[in-house]
Amino acid sequence: MAKNPRWQDLSVQTKMRIVIMGVVQVVLLAAALWDIRRRPATEIRGRKVAWLAVSFINFVGPIAYFVFGRKPAAVLPEGVWTE
Repeated sequence: MAKNPRWQDLSVQTKMRIVIMGVVQVVLLAAALWDIRRRPATEIRGRKVAWLAVSFINFVGPIAYFVFGRKPAAVLPEGVWTE
């Protein structure tokens, strides 16, 4: 079985990839949590609490929420303005 490498043993490229993926994960999670908090329950498929829990699954959770959890926005007929 291979020994786990230490951080200082990793190449600069590998370290950068790990940091970038970590940042992407945190941004996805923050965006999903923010959207779940501000969006009314009527615009979310399922329960908000369930989507909050799912959002904490790395990468898959927030992406699943944005793809499957949000109901599509209502399309207004042409010429109708809302302010």
